[in-house]
Amino acid sequence: MKNLLSKKLLSSVASSLNESVQLKNQAEKKRERKKFSYETSVFLSHKHDEKDIIQQAIVLLNKLGVDVYVDWLDSGIPANTNEYTATRIKEKIRENEKFILLATEQAIRSRWCNWELGYGDAFKYGENIAIMPITEKEDNIFSGSEYLKIYPIITSEYTFVPGTYYVEHKGSRIPLQKWLQK
Repeated sequence: MKNLLSKKLLSSVASSLNESVQLKNQAEKKRERKKFSYETSVFLSHKHDEKDIIQQAIVLLNKLGVDVYVDWLDSGIPANTNEYTATRIKEKIRENEKFILLATEQAIRSRWCNWELGYGDAFKYGENIAIMPITEKEDNIFSGSEYLKIYPIITSEYTFVPGTYYVEHKGSRIPLQKWLQK
């Protein structure tokens, strides 16, 4: 007589397979990062409907040798926001070495972005968090909320040359690439 699969056995097998797939995916991601010589990974907090700005920030960070995590590119994030979305985002904030808030006017008003920043603050501390202000006009005035001023900000002298981006905080200024490698 052949053994039939019980719900418990099937659940156990599925759980084991899920763990194996997750481990395989993590190993593949590490290999990819080495292949492209990504030295650092960044969780990029952003407002979802600003995809053009997000993609431009990803291109810039990739050129600096950074692996960028964006939730809407993650196949593990559900299509409709639910409690698993928050759990997955928390996991990804912890996994990535750095946290950058793409601080547009909309992102600053977003409850999700503020929640992500607060959670990131608890795990990354000040030295691994930066705000990348994106202003509507080229007047270089960033008037984000008061609480954003406690974090380093990413600035630029020129807009298209990767070597001219800096992280400024409390009177000090270091190249963005150096900050990413710390």
